[in-house]
Amino acid sequence: MGTDVGVKRRNLEGWFLCALQAKPPLTMVTSTAAALLVVLTSLQAAAAFTLPLHIQKECKYWEEELSAGSGSGSGSGTGCIGEEAAGNQHRKGIASMSAGVQLQIQDDQVVMDNGILQLTLTNPGGAIIGIRFNGIDNLLELHNPELNGGFWDLNWAQPGNLGTRGKFDRLNGTSFNVIVENEDQVELSFTRTWNTSLEADYVPLNIDKRFVLLSGSSGFYSYAIFEHLEDMPALILYETRIAFMLKIDKFHYMAMADDRQRYMPLPDDRLPGRGQQLAYPEAVLLVNPIEPEFKGEVDDKYQYSCENKDNKVHGWICFDPPVGFWQISPSNEFRTGGPLKQDLTSHVNPTTLAMFVSAHYGGEDLALRFEAGEPWKKVFGPVFIYLNTLQEETNPFWLWQDAKEQMKIEVQSWPYSFPNSDDFPKFHQRGTLTGRFLVQDWYVSDQPQLANGAYIGLATLGESGSWQKESKGYQFWTTADEEGHFCIKNIRPGDYNLYAWAPGFIGDYISDFSITITSGCEIDVGDLVFKPPRDGLTLWEIGFPDRSAAEFYVPDPDPKYINKLYINHPDRFRQYGLWERYADLYPEQDLVYTVGVSDYRQDWFYAQVNRRSGDKTYEATTWQIMFELENVDEEGSYKLRLALASATHSILEVRINNGEAEPPHFSREIKGNDNAIARHGIHGLYYLFTVDIPCDQLIQGNNTIFLTQANNSNTFYGIMYDYIRLEAP
Repeated sequence: MGTDVGVKRRNLEGWFLCALQAKPPLTMVTSTAAALLVVLTSLQAAAAFTLPLHIQKECKYWEEELSAGSGSGSGSGTGCIGEEAAGNQHRKGIASMSAGVQLQIQDDQVVMDNGILQLTLTNPGGAIIGIRFNGIDNLLELHNPELNGGFWDLNWAQPGNLGTRGKFDRLNGTSFNVIVENEDQVELSFTRTWNTSLEADYVPLNIDKRFVLLSGSSGFYSYAIFEHLEDMPALILYETRIAFMLKIDKFHYMAMADDRQRYMPLPDDRLPGRGQQLAYPEAVLLVNPIEPEFKGEVDDKYQYSCENKDNKVHGWICFDPPVGFWQISPSNEFRTGGPLKQDLTSHVNPTTLAMFVSAHYGGEDLALRFEAGEPWKKVFGPVFIYLNTLQEETNPFWLWQDAKEQMKIEVQSWPYSFPNSDDFPKFHQRGTLTGRFLVQDWYVSDQPQLANGAYIGLATLGESGSWQKESKGYQFWTTADEEGHFCIKNIRPGDYNLYAWAPGFIGDYISDFSITITSGCEIDVGDLVFKPPRDGLTLWEIGFPDRSAAEFYVPDPDPKYINKLYINHPDRFRQYGLWERYADLYPEQDLVYTVGVSDYRQDWFYAQVNRRSGDKTYEATTWQIMFELENVDEEGSYKLRLALASATHSILEVRINNGEAEPPHFSREIKGNDNAIARHGIHGLYYLFTVDIPCDQLIQGNNTIFLTQANNSNTFYGIMYDYIRLEAP
C-alpha cells in the first residue's frame, strides 16, 4: 500500500461507494464489493485509519449481504453504475493501480509521472505545457497565437475601473516547492508572493497554485490558495479560472450533458473570411467553414454555459486514438453566486474551463472588491482533470458515460483527504446542518406546506438574497426532499446565515440567527417556516415563480442564425439573436396581454427588449396587461408583485390606466449588467419589486397596467420577467 495510506484510502473509498451504493442484487459489483471490503476493513483493523461512519455502515451492510450469499443476485439495480454499458467497462480510464508516482525536477520544468499519464509544468511558473496519455505525446495545444497549454489566470483592476474588464494576469509562479513526494502522491506548489515592486503589473495577492498526482489515478488535481494581506492595496477581482487549450487536430467532439454534446467547428472557422462576427465578438456566423456541415451555423461560447448546480463534468473526445479529456468539479463550495449562477464550460479552440469567479450572468455585482489592508484568504478547488480511453469497449461515446461515473466518485469523495494544506479542511474538520423547511402562504393553505425542492444554503452573513452576489466566502447548498427535510454536509468552519427560496413562491428566506459551524459539529435547526411576501388574495398572475423566464414564449431563431444542437431542444433559448425576433413579431405595436384570454406560454415574449428602428437606434417598448375588476375595494392598496429573472441596464416604469402619465406611477433604474439576454441565459440576477396601487387608480371594469423598459440605448438592455401577480387589498 505504500507509506501514505490516506491516498489509497481516498481512492478505495471512492470506488467502494460508487460501486456499492446500488444495493444488491447487482451481479457486476459483488466481486468489487468483496475485494474492497477486505482491504478497507483490514486497514481499519490495523489502525491505519478510521473509516467514516457512512462507509462503516456500507461495510456492515455488505458483510451481512455477502455472508448470506445475496450479493450474487441477477437484478438490474440502480445507482452510480446502474448502466450496464458503463458497469461492464468500469474505469477504463485507469490502466493500472500498481505504478508509483515519479517526479523529475529540471532547470526549467517539472515532470510528474504515475505510469498512466505524464504531466509537465514550467519551473517555477507552474504553467502546464505537457500532458502525455494513451500514446499521445501531448494533449495540449502549444501553437496558438495567444493562449496555449494549461494555466491559471485572473482578471483584475484597481479601484475606480469601470465595467468588468481589467488586466489579465497569468499567475506565473516565482518559486517552486515539493509539498509531498512518495510513491502514492506528489503534490507541487508554485507560489508568487506580492510586494510593492510588482504593484503596476501583478494583482496584489499572494498566490499558491497546487498540482497533485496520485498513484493509480487517470488524471490530476489542481487547486489554488489566494490571499490578501493587511499590507496590500485595494483591488477588484473580476475573474479567475483554470483553462486548458487542447490539441486542435485531436479534439473535435465536446460534451457537457447528455443532451448538450456535438461535433464542434474548428478555431479557424471563426477567422475573417470563414466567419462573420455578429453583434459581439464571441458570436460568429460560419459562412465558409473548413467542414461544410457547419456552414450557416452560429458559434458562440455562451451557448454552452451551465448553472453551477449542474456544472460538474464537461470536456472533449478525441477519436484517434480514443481519449477523453474531462474537467470535473466535485463541489460548488468555492464557486460564487450560488447554485443558479451560470458560467462557461467548454467551447471552440478546443477549450475547457474551470471557472471559479466571473461576472458572467451577474455583472459587476459579482466582482470581489477588496479595501486596502482587508485580510482575506480562499481556496479554489481542487478540481479533477480526468483522462480516459477505451479497452474492450469500441464506442468512443462511451467515454462520456465513463466521465459521468468518475464524476460521481469524485463527488462522493469530497472533501478529499489528500490535499496537503491546512487551508483545506478534511472530512472530520467540517460540520453538518440538518432541518426541515416549510412554506406558509395563507392564500394557499392555513398550515405550513412541505417545501419539496426548495433550495437551502449557507453563505456569508448578509441580507435577504445577498447570496446571489456573494463572492468572497464559501457557499453550501442542497435541496429539500418531499418532506421538506434537508441536510448540508461537509461545511467549512465559520459563521453563516441560512438562506432559502422555494420554486412556486416569490421572495427569499434568511434565518434571523447566525449559524456557527465548528469542526465535527452536527447542528439540527428544526423546522424553519418561510412566509413569502403576500398582502391579499391573488386576482391574477402571469408565469410561474422559479427565477427563470423559460416558461414564457421563446421564438424560433432566425434561420440565418442557427445552432443545430438547440433545434427542438429544451434549452431552445440558447439560440443566437432571439431578441431580434421581437421586432418581427411586433413590428409596430407592442405586446398586449389580456388576463383570462392570453396564455403566457404563447403570448408573453421571454424578454422585454428594445425594438430596432434603424442602424444602431432603438425604440423603448411598453407592454400592456389588460384585466377586468368586477368591483374595486375602496380601502387599502392593491399590490403588484414584479419578480424579474434578469435586468440589464434597465429602467422599469409602471403606469396605471394611462400609458402617457408623467411621472410614472413607479420607476426603478436597475443598474445590473448580467447581460443574460445577449448570452442566451434565460435568467441572471433575481429582483423582486412590490408596487402599491391605491384603489383610486383602478376602476370597476377594464383596467390596464403599462410596463415600460425605458432605456433604449442598446439592443441588449432589457428585462426578463419571472412572475407577475396582482393582489387585492
